[in-house]
Amino acid sequence: MLKKILIIIFLVTTLSSCKKETPPTILKTGVWRGNLKIQGQDLPFNFEVNKDRDRFEIDLINGDERLSIDKVYLFGDSLAFNLHIFDIEIRAKIKNDSLIGTYTKNYAEGYVLPFYAVHGKNGRFDNMKAHHRFDGKWETYFMNADGKKTLSIGVFQSKDSVLTGTFLNTTGDYRYLDGYTSLDTMYLYSFDGNHLYKFKGVLENESIINGTFWSGKTGYKNFVSKRNDSIELPDPHSLTYLKEGYDKVSFSFKNVDGKEVSIDDPAFKNKVVVLQILGTWCPNCMDETRFLADWYKKNKDRGVEIIGLAYEIKPEFTYAKDRIKTMKTQMRVDYEVLVAGLSTTKSASESLPMLNEVISFPTTIIIDKFGKVRQIHTGFSGPATGEYYDQYVKDFNQLMDELLEETI
Repeated sequence: MLKKILIIIFLVTTLSSCKKETPPTILKTGVWRGNLKIQGQDLPFNFEVNKDRDRFEIDLINGDERLSIDKVYLFGDSLAFNLHIFDIEIRAKIKNDSLIGTYTKNYAEGYVLPFYAVHGKNGRFDNMKAHHRFDGKWETYFMNADGKKTLSIGVFQSKDSVLTGTFLNTTGDYRYLDGYTSLDTMYLYSFDGNHLYKFKGVLENESIINGTFWSGKTGYKNFVSKRNDSIELPDPHSLTYLKEGYDKVSFSFKNVDGKEVSIDDPAFKNKVVVLQILGTWCPNCMDETRFLADWYKKNKDRGVEIIGLAYEIKPEFTYAKDRIKTMKTQMRVDYEVLVAGLSTTKSASESLPMLNEVISFPTTIIIDKFGKVRQIHTGFSGPATGEYYDQYVKDFNQLMDELLEETI
């Protein structure tokens, strides 16, 4: 019996030693082409995986921008990463040159989309081409399901076989779009972690007809456009204003440490103050925050303060402060950002009753050294808008220089 047991042990040991070890799963560095399915449509995008020693980082590529993701987790044969500052994540199985998994908005119940990616693919598509027939400025009307029309301005340019551009409206812009043209049809895409956009339009004479806009899991609109080099949007300084009987803005909200902060605090007395109405979930706010954070670093010693009023998706203070902290860390924001309310224009309007209404995130209020509101700007035209962004920066700096030179 002992002899039989020894033989069995010998055979098991021998077979175990001959068995090959399973190689560890490897996440390949370099460029990947990802894809999300939205309403039956493909939404392709690119990202680049980099490795520094044992630490992975991902750059999400969206047109001319790169969004850095430094929290990448590998476990077994899978990976997970959050998308920049947003409460959104991708989880996927690693299978050689491919990733298969899901895209999930954690704050929205049931918001899960299929995701896959292939290694070594540059660009949204292979052999993309773009002609110049869509280049220029377009008067555009988006139509909701109820027939309501919204004016936008399309600005497009073909370069290096890619069609680029964006749409501007009264509340901001659709950020970086790029794609291609095929005969008389254009296709434009955007994925910045939160925006999931696909546009399709057909050129007929000097008009774009049969325009279709897919947004995320359920958003859908039609649009039409016509060339119009002189088209302009309503003045962004006229849409939100102080109600009659009010001469200043007043508020008190908690910062991320739970301390009440008021614009009437001594820290803001006799200073120019910029109030930024934002949400960490809002990509247009991300563009403005990037601009303001950089501007503040260069100008904070001139007698100016910036206060962010953040309106977040969930009502819990802990959730809101964590989202704000993530934004401040990722985007190197040095100024105060307060927890102001929920992420609706109704909530923002109710918390600031001296305003007629807040219709957009972001909205920016500039207050002089005497506490007087000097300008309220609705929306933000980000760097994807080109000359519109350049003009905004120029006008902002000019006004701030004038206000900072005023004496008490």
